[in-house]
Amino acid sequence: MCAVKAPLQHGYAFLTQHRFMPSAPLTGRIRVPGDKSISHRSLMFGALAVGRSRISGLLEGEDVLATAAALRAMGAVIEKDGDDWVVDGVGVGTLLQPNGALDMGNSGTSTRLLMGLVASHGITATFTGDASLSKRPMGRVIDPLSTMGASFTPSPGGTLPLVMEGMQPAVPITYRLPVASAQVKSAVLLAGLNTPGTTTVIEPVPTRDHTERMLRGFGVDVQVEEKDGERIIKLTGPCDLTPCDITVPGDPSSAAFFAVAASIVPGSDLVIENVGLNPTRNGIYWVLEQMGANIDYLDEREVGGEPVADLRVRHAILKGIDVDPAIAPSMIDEFPVLFVAAAVAEGTTSTSGLEELRVKESDRLSAMAAALTLAGVELEEREDGLIIHGSAGKPLSGGGVVTTHLDHRIAMSMAVAGLASTAGVEIDSTEPIATSFPNFTSLLEEASA
Repeated sequence: MCAVKAPLQHGYAFLTQHRFMPSAPLTGRIRVPGDKSISHRSLMFGALAVGRSRISGLLEGEDVLATAAALRAMGAVIEKDGDDWVVDGVGVGTLLQPNGALDMGNSGTSTRLLMGLVASHGITATFTGDASLSKRPMGRVIDPLSTMGASFTPSPGGTLPLVMEGMQPAVPITYRLPVASAQVKSAVLLAGLNTPGTTTVIEPVPTRDHTERMLRGFGVDVQVEEKDGERIIKLTGPCDLTPCDITVPGDPSSAAFFAVAASIVPGSDLVIENVGLNPTRNGIYWVLEQMGANIDYLDEREVGGEPVADLRVRHAILKGIDVDPAIAPSMIDEFPVLFVAAAVAEGTTSTSGLEELRVKESDRLSAMAAALTLAGVELEEREDGLIIHGSAGKPLSGGGVVTTHLDHRIAMSMAVAGLASTAGVEIDSTEPIATSFPNFTSLLEEASA
């Protein structure tokens, strides 16, 4: 293990290189942080309710804290109370004009969903972000929100920094998603909360449905129907949100790093507690089981309207498979760590339909192709996926320094690769991990102690 302070880069005071070394078996019980998607939405919907909402299990990573700061700037009172967070909302239609720019850090979810909130309010907001977020496209949200009446002045290429002016009253629309994106769907629905009339979103491919589930919990009548294989989501505004108490389940994306680690490190027998298993989010576990992973679902239950279970994951010899591209929306963020599982599997794993990965915090296809190649993996990069030739259970050679592009999922995925290597894997920076999983490294050490 080593840590090296590098010069100032990309807005971080230091970039800390770190070598993740071969691991002892992962055992015992751990609990991952709260689900990031649900944490963002619980703060936003609490801010739009009139009264006090209490949130337990909130993820306290930098992305979620950026959402909290932006909502405070628009009038909500958000404070930590012991282990919980309390939100005193301002109500739909009464967001305040922020005095300064809203700094979204690295969070695309915060940016796109908050743009939806602002779109139907008579305020102007400036969105800024770090170097990584400032490269990510916002046009997919700008297009429908412009149709509803909001106006935008983005940077060239439709990126941040971006100034937007909301429209009150906005115009209700029927919008068919051109690409599967829960963020775009949610942005349009959030704009619809303060828009007179019925706002409709049509999903040709289902995406994560946390927005619909949680809005119902806050008292909004969200109508969802399926027709000709498509999901049609409707709400009629303006809506009143009723405050409520929320328990945030463990993040399935965060748990996936440990599920893969326990699957590929011999001798592992690990229980990951309180993992959210929303059917629009659990694709990674279905694919791992297709590959032969040994996963038991213990104490299955429902928490805050979301299915939850404790996962017992034991080491298994994984097999390469052709991953069905139709499952991509339910595990789009988990493909980087799935690539690591494929790297030590027997045979070849083929993935396709993953163009969305090229416009995440980094181009995750090219970043993971380069990182895994450094670690000794044989693969081919295609425009829409990777073809990975596994090591048949043998440790990867390891190496580095891996360029993470300040992408937390690249950093954590290659950390997991280091656990199943001979020489370890060194990444150029651990700082981005704090955006979504602040105690990732300490949990790894705890599980392998």
